[in-house]
Amino acid sequence: MRFLRTAIALLFFLSPAAAFGKERTITVAAASDLSYALKEIASGYELDTGVRPVISFGSTGLLARQIAEGAPFDVFLSADLRYMEKLKDLEGVDRDTVEVYARGRIVVAVKDGADLPSIKDLAGPGVKKIAIANPAHAPYGRAAEEALKSAGVWEAVREKLVFGENIRQALQFVESGNAEAGIIALSIAGTPGINYAPIEESLHSPISQALGVVSSSTKKGEAARFIAYLKGPNGSAILKKYGFVLP
Repeated sequence: MRFLRTAIALLFFLSPAAAFGKERTITVAAASDLSYALKEIASGYELDTGVRPVISFGSTGLLARQIAEGAPFDVFLSADLRYMEKLKDLEGVDRDTVEVYARGRIVVAVKDGADLPSIKDLAGPGVKKIAIANPAHAPYGRAAEEALKSAGVWEAVREKLVFGENIRQALQFVESGNAEAGIIALSIAGTPGINYAPIEESLHSPISQALGVVSSSTKKGEAARFIAYLKGPNGSAILKKYGFVLP
């Protein structure tokens, strides 16, 4: 009995959260281009700290709107600095925490076994449907539109476009065969069954990905620690692995 009392006391001393069954979490709103990289980063962070990141993926514009309307996130990982600047003006994120953490790339993607077209080839008769993220609220969709215009094929392809709510859904259109090709983020193009080729960065504005602590967060210390981990050696290595260009 004495041993049992000692063991219980030691458990409460070493791990009060576990003893009371209380899980430590942090909520993260993240652009869909981070679908693969951030899951890996979050797994390492939880292993190292015991804090589990709860991630909501979506298009940057829609997530920014949710945060402006008071959605209870702690960290926002945007795919576009401009949305973060707007949130600063609305006091949706803490001004002094906003910074660019990476630059994204876009690629032309097709299913394995299909001919891989260049961006100019997308105008040809062999491609009936082209998937991109909705440029109205998805930075990667806007970059795709800019690249198509710069390549001189916008008028030839605009009727072929099918819009995903975010860049992950644009990839799903290609995977399902609902689009013969897509312009998607390099960071999610390495999925099995997909072949891809990079698009010249000179064809579109830089995809400057920015982060910040949400102003309404009640866990700002933990938010800052998560951001430091993402930007540190472990997080940076994973971002580079998925094709992000670091500042």
